Amino acid sequence: MSDPAVWSFEAIGTRWEIETGRPLPADAREAVTAAIADFDRTWSRFRDDSLVARLAASGGAEPLPADAAAMLDAYVELSRATAGAVNPLVGDALARRGYDAGLSLRDRGAEPAPPDWPDLLSWSGGVLALARSATIDVGALGKGRLVDLVADALEPWAPGDLVVDASGDLRVRGAAVRVGLEHPYDARRAIGVVELRDAALCASATNRRAWGDGLHHVLDARTGEPVRAIAATWAIAPDAMRADAITTALFFDGGPALAAAWGVEWVRMTTDGRVEWSPACPAELFVAGDAGTTKGSQA
Repeated sequence: MSDPAVWSFEAIGTRWEIETGRPLPADAREAVTAAIADFDRTWSRFRDDSLVARLAASGGAEPLPADAAAMLDAYVELSRATAGAVNPLVGDALARRGYDAGLSLRDRGAEPAPPDWPDLLSWSGGVLALARSATIDVGALGKGRLVDLVADALEPWAPGDLVVDASGDLRVRGAAVRVGLEHPYDARRAIGVVELRDAALCASATNRRAWGDGLHHVLDARTGEPVRAIAATWAIAPDAMRADAITTALFFDGGPALAAAWGVEWVRMTTDGRVEWSPACPAELFVAGDAGTTKGSQA
């Protein structure tokens, strides 16, 4: 993208950068701000006035949000592929480990998420309902979904070149962009690079949103314990929601199979330094010595 205009701002607790071929007018920025505010007002478990907070208090029913079906339908596939390790009712389990609304970072022990979540949570007939109190957490794919919403909101003003980057979860339209895959143990280095054109790249790593003694934001919903075998994941898809979902699935055994079913390419790094990738992954991965990685393998 030649001579891009860059708009940087903070929202939903993360840094955003939007690059366009020319500066965005005020109404474009207002559309983005409104899309983010609406999503946060619906899905945030860190504010007491959200839809999620209302349902967490006692269960019940709410009008079905526009994003609910797309996200929760994807959760059904995520849960099935990972044998229940990914679960949209993991919010209370995260809160018990210290990743609560007040970010207390105080660990109160492991608690599994409800394994029968499809019986408790429903989204049909224009209604989102919970049979009892529980906390929805869409973190497995929510930021990717919001990146897509922001990109869509900008279509009238940026139909050509566009990069929406929400701190590493990004969607590119138009001109190709070269992106580094940050080493999870050294932010100054990369384990590879990938060129994106009309695609999304999302990443997840256990060194981000980490606290205490080995605690971080990626829990196995079946146990309430943080994952230990995988350090970082990256996924490339046509849309950011599916890329984000696969970065979560890749922390578990069923992730590669779901990625293949969805046509998503990926890379992941284990905690002992091995790098794995999908057969058609377009990323250029560095060999040992170039980026501090060890041996690689194709999955």
